Amino acid sequence: MAFRNYFDEKMYKIQNTKEIQEIQLQKLRQNLSTYYGRSPMFKMILDSQELKPDKITIEQFRQAMPLMGQDTVRGGITESGPGEKGKIVTMLASVVGVDPNDYVLMCATSGTTGEPTPYFFTAEDLEIMPRGMSRCLWMATHGNEQEIHEMRCIQGFGLSMFGAGVPLVECLIRLGVGVIPVGAEGGSDKILKFAEKFAANTLWCTPSLAEYMVDTNLQRVRDIGFKYIFCGAEPGAGIPEVRKKIEEGFQAPLFDGMGLVGGLTLFSCHEKQYAGMHHLTDDMFLFELVHPETKEPVPFEDQAIGEMVMTPLQGVSIPPGRFSSGDVAQIFLSPCKCGAPGWRLKMTGRTDDMLKVKGVIVYPASIDGVITGFVPRVTGEFRIVLDEPPPRVEPPIKLKVEYGAGMKKEDLAKLEKEIEADMHQKLKVRPKIEWLPPNTLDRAAMKTKFIEKAYEQKKK
Repeated sequence: MAFRNYFDEKMYKIQNTKEIQEIQLQKLRQNLSTYYGRSPMFKMILDSQELKPDKITIEQFRQAMPLMGQDTVRGGITESGPGEKGKIVTMLASVVGVDPNDYVLMCATSGTTGEPTPYFFTAEDLEIMPRGMSRCLWMATHGNEQEIHEMRCIQGFGLSMFGAGVPLVECLIRLGVGVIPVGAEGGSDKILKFAEKFAANTLWCTPSLAEYMVDTNLQRVRDIGFKYIFCGAEPGAGIPEVRKKIEEGFQAPLFDGMGLVGGLTLFSCHEKQYAGMHHLTDDMFLFELVHPETKEPVPFEDQAIGEMVMTPLQGVSIPPGRFSSGDVAQIFLSPCKCGAPGWRLKMTGRTDDMLKVKGVIVYPASIDGVITGFVPRVTGEFRIVLDEPPPRVEPPIKLKVEYGAGMKKEDLAKLEKEIEADMHQKLKVRPKIEWLPPNTLDRAAMKTKFIEKAYEQKKK
């Protein structure tokens, strides 16, 4: 069976153990040695600090390697400028030391916060990703291989997305899982139509799209009878109010996921109360935390909060540097009640959507949780209106919020006070709400854009 070609049950079981730490060090040294021999950039960094790739320690590596974020790659795209088509391909190929023609798949992030970040895959990379994916499917099905084989998955993420698009389709095929690649570009009606025609029993999509289907096609969604809902690309599946809405709407368990590229696999378990995503690939990625603003190291301890920094231990798509995805999370090192392996994390927000209101740090995902908690008196759709570029926001924070279909306008003042009190209690900030009728705001098929940049309109 194709699944067993990629699933390593022994490695799955030793996640988050002392045994895995030695494997991490060995693989880091091996990967650095490979790059030392083929990448002038990595050779220069290590030689400048008189470090040998086959002798380096993890601490030495972290001190030697600069922190890189998506802005680093975006900057390279901007510098390539118009008229220099394809420069980014040769640039990235030279960094990792491969022939540009070795890339067999080229994708990019959705670019919701600016210039999309490219990710290019070699044949080797496409073989690594299913190893991690096999572990989350094993955990989701309680190790039932027959159940995995019988999955018929609708791929409802944007097909051009760097991980959840064509790479996800490739990954599922290699694992022997049936996949129906519709893509978010096709819209919810097409996704549901394909699910009906092909008897799909599993849906992969953003939580925004899952919420939209519940709001607009509740009975149709239930008639299909999905057995699993796998969400990612946004923090929504980890927000209790959003989670409850999707699970009750689909009448199916919801799993929160992150990763795929480089084999990275973070996936939530069956716990009724969301316990975070289990990191199931300690043997493929090193993790550390830094402060979101100062970038100083944050001790990797139980319940610590920081910006996630990752180092891949194999593959070509991402070289063995210290990369930040821009995500801020809280980690949990104690064993989960579910019994599955791996330390866990709960997403808090993203560094590029961080807002500071009188020194209080607030993320749109947290506001989403508060607003969704008032459904059906609100639709759940909202926008944060910024009069000045972030992160600083002059209080009160301005929101546009859709009231629910059954709400009377004379009752909105009372509802606003309730939302204000709840938000102040949970987030320590107060909102000023502009009420909008239902279905005023655009619904997102891929990633929801919670921020409305009013300051850009002022410049026009």
